[in-house]
Amino acid sequence: MAVVQVRASHILVNTEQEAKNILAQLQAGKKFSDLARQLSTCPTGQKGGDLGFFGRGRMVREFEEAAFSMRKGQVSDPVRTPFGYHLIMVTDTK
Repeated sequence: MAVVQVRASHILVNTEQEAKNILAQLQAGKKFSDLARQLSTCPTGQKGGDLGFFGRGRMVREFEEAAFSMRKGQVSDPVRTPFGYHLIMVTDTK
């Protein structure tokens, strides 16, 4: 069955280097939601970066392509959009 919606969290920062530094912290075992609360420039950071469920056509193209190509629990490499650099974690699909 094809994925119709994904639930994702993200951390938004201004530079690719910031995103890479956060990715290194995640790989070292830090919690995604904690880093989102501390470092994300998006208001969703206060909710641990949670964006809820969304379908295709709801996010900017680069973000959507990354989110829909990932499996549950996976964290993306930095994804550049007009808003900055995102680290995306898919938390559920349906």
